Amino acid sequence: MSPQERPMYRIPKIFQNQPGLIAAESTRHGGVSTTPYKSLNLGGQGADTTENIIENNLRFFGALEVPFKQVAKTHQVHGNLVLSVNEPGRYEGYDALITNCPEIQLAVTIADCTPILLYDPASRSVAAIHAGWRGTVGNIALHTIENMKQLFGTQPDTCLAYIGTCIDFDSFEVGPEVAQHFDSAFQKPADMEGKFLVDLKEANRAQLMQAGLHSSHIEISPYSTAKHLFDYFSYRFEKGQTGRMLATIGMRTL
Repeated sequence: MSPQERPMYRIPKIFQNQPGLIAAESTRHGGVSTTPYKSLNLGGQGADTTENIIENNLRFFGALEVPFKQVAKTHQVHGNLVLSVNEPGRYEGYDALITNCPEIQLAVTIADCTPILLYDPASRSVAAIHAGWRGTVGNIALHTIENMKQLFGTQPDTCLAYIGTCIDFDSFEVGPEVAQHFDSAFQKPADMEGKFLVDLKEANRAQLMQAGLHSSHIEISPYSTAKHLFDYFSYRFEKGQTGRMLATIGMRTL
């Protein structure tokens, strides 16, 4: 595959053909950052320059035809707090953003943790969720849907969801202090004695279904940050010296 053919982002199939909806997950291609952040580093951590990160964001959102001034992000803390956003900008301390305001593009940063994007076609509301293992254990997907129900009148059975690219089941090795928080359906013993493998994608899918989403309304990314390093950043497998991707969702005014 030539450099020109490497995608800057992928659009979840489940959100295609939804009028006015803009949803995408970035890859590591198409930016200006150099190794080890090569090349589309969209996050603010590490030693990459602010100028590179801003230029990468402008390129990414520009490719989606979204003005960068319309983007809402949050400094994530691996918690389960949900913020209802009424204007774009930078927020602190939340791991999920929701809105029913058109022309606000929600975005969460990822590099192994699980991104989840939600769309309610009835209320035209959206959510962007950052679900690491702590957020998953803290039921952040459930909390997000509950907030959407209370604020926007969302009915979960009409919602569409995308569980994005994250570290895969066979690569997320943890100790018993982490594994103990997960149901046995979402873990198995690792090859190394005393270690376990945890399935973040399936744990979050089960949570969405518990909230009332239909299984046919949930798409799961087939990609892994750990196994597909050519296309994605992995904090764990690149030993912290790596960039960040974005999962983003928003609505145009119809």
